[in-house]
Parts: sequence; structure tokens; C-alpha cells
Amino acid sequence: MTTATTARESGGPGEGDNPYALSHLDALESEGVHIFREVAGEFERPVILFSGGKDSIVMLHLALKAFAPAPVPFALLHVDTGHNFPEVLEYRDRTVAQHGLRLHVASVQDFIDSGQLRERPDGTRNPLQTVPLLDAIDTNRFDAVFGGGRRDEEKARAKERVFSLRDEFGGWDPRRQRPELWQLYNGRHSPGEHVRVFPLSNWTELDVWQYIAREKIELPAIYYAHRREVFSRSGMWLAPGEWGGPSDSEPLEVRQVRYRTVGDMSCTGAVDSDADTIEKVIAEIAASRLTERGATRADDKLSEAAMEDRKREGYF
Repeated sequence: MTTATTARESGGPGEGDNPYALSHLDALESEGVHIFREVAGEFERPVILFSGGKDSIVMLHLALKAFAPAPVPFALLHVDTGHNFPEVLEYRDRTVAQHGLRLHVASVQDFIDSGQLRERPDGTRNPLQTVPLLDAIDTNRFDAVFGGGRRDEEKARAKERVFSLRDEFGGWDPRRQRPELWQLYNGRHSPGEHVRVFPLSNWTELDVWQYIAREKIELPAIYYAHRREVFSRSGMWLAPGEWGGPSDSEPLEVRQVRYRTVGDMSCTGAVDSDADTIEKVIAEIAASRLTERGATRADDKLSEAAMEDRKREGYF
């Protein structure tokens, strides 16, 4: 922790002298655990979206706490673009084995091979995840789908409730958002519909990292500064890969970088950084003026309403 980090931020005693007051992180953790238990009581076939990214890792950590010492009663689902970082896939598989979890993988490549999807000219597959996701939800009859989205990430996500109703086509309609006063969540849905659930809605990127530090949660190594071959495109440092980068006019160079968010290699940029410890990462984020998606996700820059358009079609 930095010297500026308060006891409240680090999960220490609450404000004032009240020994029973929850710290900021304790309150967020309690809310997340409550949401997991609510879903377990209301729905028949929930599933947790798990990519091996930091938000889904924290979400799984909350699920493990919510049901301990019993196992997590939900399966995991990963929509695999085929262009994921190898370090993240290795972490995903190791975590599944460690906790004895069930993992469903919806492969974008399978849908491309079958002709149901077509590669984009820019090589990115992030927008192609919607069809495999909806197919997996329909095939497995999942009625609640946990996602790691947070309201501070992007303005479309800021509109979404903790329980977000999706229609029979997986689409999101902001006009159908339900009130959630006093943490009362309405999970009612018609046949064919399902609910997306976001336990980290009220967390910020800084909250996530402070919680990771407090709980000593292991992350894929690419979240910390390391030397890596990258090339510049559209103001971001991208990693080379089978997805098609770099072009002849985009020279590779080795830089000290880390990743603030993890997704498809073709649209997830690295940031120059010397933050090779969690304390340094927290200090770096505290000084940042951009969210991680705003700084490093090319798929959110396709248009002003890129994320909202994808959510209306069934995206996370």
C-alpha cells in the first residue's frame, strides 16, 4: 500500500471509532456475497463468466467465500475468442483444476469453422463473442449469468442494474431496468429470458486492486510490468499474434509494459509501466485519469455507443 492509503481503503477499521463499522472493502465484499446467495436462492441454473481476467477472478473469489466450506454450486463459462493471451488461459485452467470447478468453453473458432460467423477485416474477435455466448446460454438453459462488469468502466455499463434482464434474444433494453432499492433484487423472467448479474457493479478499478492486495489473490503475470514485444497501432501497444498483427509498417519493439485489462489480443492494449508489484500497481491506478477500458480497449472506440450497441445485441 502507498502511504496515502487509508485504513478504510485497505480494509481496516471503519470510519470513526465504531468497532462494528464495516470498512469500504468489507462492505463491497458483503454486497457481493449477498448477491451470489440471492441468485442461488432465486434461480435454477446460474453460471459464472470466467475468462481469467482480474474482475472475473475477484468474482470467483467472492463466490468461493459465499458458499464455503461447500463447493461453488455454479459452473463456469468462458467465451474463447481463440486470440487469448496464453498466460491467461494457463491461469484459467489451473484455477478450474485447483477448485474442482466445471468449465464450459464456447469457442468463437468453432462458429467460424461452421460458417455461422465470419472473420472481421480488422482481425478482432471481441465483437464475435455474442453468438457463442447466447448459444451456450440457450443450449445449457442458464437462467442467470454472472459477469464481472463494473459501472466505472464504461458509460453503457453505468446504466445497467445489478440484475439486468435480457430478452429471449439476449438483448438488453435500458427501459426495462428494474429499481433495486434497499438491495432488493427482482429476478423474475419469462421463459426464454435470462438475467445477467453483476456483483462488482459498485466497485472501481482501485477497489478491485486493493481487494486483491488484501486477500492476496494471485493474478496472471501480465497484469504486472514485464518486458514484451509490442507494436503501435491507433495509439495503443498491441502484442503480435496469429490474429494478424503487426503489418509491415508496424515495427516490433521490446518495451516494459503491463495490462490493465485482458481480452482479445487484437484489441487489448498494454500500457508503459514499471509497476511490477501490487503496491506499485495501486499507486499507478490511483494517479490515472482514464479507466482501463477507455485507455486500452480498441473495441470500445469503434463508435460513441459501441458498448451499448453490443449489449443490445446480447454482449456482456
